[in-house]
Amino acid sequence: VGSAFAASVWATVTQQGEVYYDSVNMFIFLLLTGRFLELNARRRSAQAAEELVKLIPAVATRLPEWPSRREETVPAAQLAPGDRVLVRPGEAIPADGVLVEGDSSVVEAMLTGESEPRGKQPGDQLIGGTLNQHNPIVMRVEKTGEGTRLSAIVRLLDRAQSEKPRIGRMADRAASWFVGLLLIFTAIIAAVWYTIDPDRVLWITVSILVITCPCALGLATPAAITAGTGRLTKSGLLTTRGHALETLAQATDIVFDKTGTLTLGRLSLLDVEPVNGHGRDEVLRLAAALEAASEHPIALAIKQAAGGPVQGAESPLNHPGEGVEGSIAGRRYRLGKPAFAGAAIPATALHPAATRLALAGPDGLVGWLYLGDEVRADAASAMATLKSLGVRVHLLSGDNPAVANAVAAQLGIEHVRAEALPDDKLAYVRFLQAEGRIVAMVGDGINDAPVLAQAQVSVAMGEGTDVAQAAADMVMLGGRLAALADGVGIARKTRRIIYENLAWALGYNLIAIPLAAFGHVTPWIAGIGMSASSLLVVLNALRLNDFESSQADSPSPRLSPRASLR
Repeated sequence: VGSAFAASVWATVTQQGEVYYDSVNMFIFLLLTGRFLELNARRRSAQAAEELVKLIPAVATRLPEWPSRREETVPAAQLAPGDRVLVRPGEAIPADGVLVEGDSSVVEAMLTGESEPRGKQPGDQLIGGTLNQHNPIVMRVEKTGEGTRLSAIVRLLDRAQSEKPRIGRMADRAASWFVGLLLIFTAIIAAVWYTIDPDRVLWITVSILVITCPCALGLATPAAITAGTGRLTKSGLLTTRGHALETLAQATDIVFDKTGTLTLGRLSLLDVEPVNGHGRDEVLRLAAALEAASEHPIALAIKQAAGGPVQGAESPLNHPGEGVEGSIAGRRYRLGKPAFAGAAIPATALHPAATRLALAGPDGLVGWLYLGDEVRADAASAMATLKSLGVRVHLLSGDNPAVANAVAAQLGIEHVRAEALPDDKLAYVRFLQAEGRIVAMVGDGINDAPVLAQAQVSVAMGEGTDVAQAAADMVMLGGRLAALADGVGIARKTRRIIYENLAWALGYNLIAIPLAAFGHVTPWIAGIGMSASSLLVVLNALRLNDFESSQADSPSPRLSPRASLR
């Protein structure tokens, strides 16, 4: 840019030679556009940790004279270990601690990946940032600030983001070497021409720099990536960082979170098993009546499966973490854990990995209800396509082994890790990377943010948390897993086109630079050569628009032919 501008000024003042002000403007525009996009990506990445911190509420209700019930509202940052805090239903827990009074259910999905709320009783651990769902509780604060689980996740995220992938370091080194060698070569040629013909030094120098400046070599990768990202967006995979396409093409392993990624992230009623002569519709009607007044995820799943308005039970009573009971037509029924309903657990079950609820009445057991997180419709076909492309597929989940293994078996995934906390997921990905594998991570929750940042390329679900999307290189819109399988194919075709463009650029420069160095190329001819080579590179990149999806939206198999109630 500097040499072209200086030569143009010289030509303007002396009225000799050509001016290249338009080329200078173009170069500056391209450079500033790239800087702007890079700045936005860095700012988006830095906001991830801030989004995590927002899970902690700004204020808390402290009980300073416990066991007295006098309340005071204080900033959550002023809480100290030993403080008693009242947490009402719908409020976030302000610090890590222990429940000392009350029973309730707590939603921990944003931190642990567990798909169901967990019942909490006195003595149970509470995690700051999780959500109290049902009843007011009193907790004793044990850890605040940097000592909380949430802060540990923030530190993992910061550390993972600070470790630049090897492919990025290699690209930086290659670019530095190329620019340095080009400038040294140009200086040598200028010195040689100064001894031969000083009047031609400036124009030959400009010709060399113009003929090698952005043109084919500079556009070889960006043109293909731009076309590839456009094609990916049409498929439902939004690229948020420039390196994502190239790295996805090299991915050898793709690691999936379960809840909200391979599954829909919400409970649904998989099946009903009546016993002792009762009918299926009767079991569902009684269960829906008991849950009519509840907004618990289990209640919502049962009421949705029942359909239509339901007459609620009389005198309903909720037992957090155990179940519900109520009177229907003068008879008392219980729905919940087998022990709560007074039912013996049978040796076999229709769905061993599902959540099993027992419904019992005055005369004994009425039936079993099976609930689980529904697998996405195209998950099985997407996994099959990825494996056909030679990619190893892994499943990491915070759920228990039975649930994780059942989903893995349903989708044909061989590598499974259950009960994985955020640091476990991070260690798993680092182990794969230590083996030389190039890892792509797909997740949706806050607990996935550190491992998304650690993987060489990461994909967040479009309906996932903002933190996961900020830490990811790609966002999957619409929850269509087939888009990822398409993405691998598009990325690999993009990589081939990048290599073709680079080969053309190398051949072009091997011919053009010597011609310019020997004085056979004037600056205006160099400009034409640059434009023509750029056009060829762009036209080659546009071939990515012809990519055809190899995926068909086909439903995945259910746990059993009787599983669907919809």
